[in-house]
Amino acid sequence: MASAPLTGLRAHRDSPEGRHTVHDGAISSQLVFLPNTEPGGPVAAVIPLDDQTLGRIEALVRFWRAWQSRPVPPDTRITVQQRRRLRLMMQTADGRASGASYREIAIALYGQTRVASHPWKTSPLRDAVVGLVKNGTAMIGGGYLQLLRHRRRL
Repeated sequence: MASAPLTGLRAHRDSPEGRHTVHDGAISSQLVFLPNTEPGGPVAAVIPLDDQTLGRIEALVRFWRAWQSRPVPPDTRITVQQRRRLRLMMQTADGRASGASYREIAIALYGQTRVASHPWKTSPLRDAVVGLVKNGTAMIGGGYLQLLRHRRRL
């Protein structure tokens, strides 16, 4: 059976590895076409056999189901709570990099009334903001590479 051509491709960039592009469908997916591969022709997926193989297979299944207009299972790599924390980490790290104090960041996140309800030096909100900034800065420094990896038992 011949495979259908990929449609919905946009924003490509060529590199020595091949053509990097984004496929827009039910989910957006980043793809790399090896040199001399035509997206309109038959395509195949290449998955390295390493410690990330199972996660890559799951991602391929999600992509294929979206491409075939089938229901896409939820992404199990990051929970809703983790996504919210990641967003807060990036916001606080960005605020701190822009010169905002921890207190100013706390007010932006939690509101003036809530921040003022405890003495700032011993406030649990202060501790939360300091932790978010620290973790956000670590993410920016390369920790983001762990985001999409499943923690699997070997």
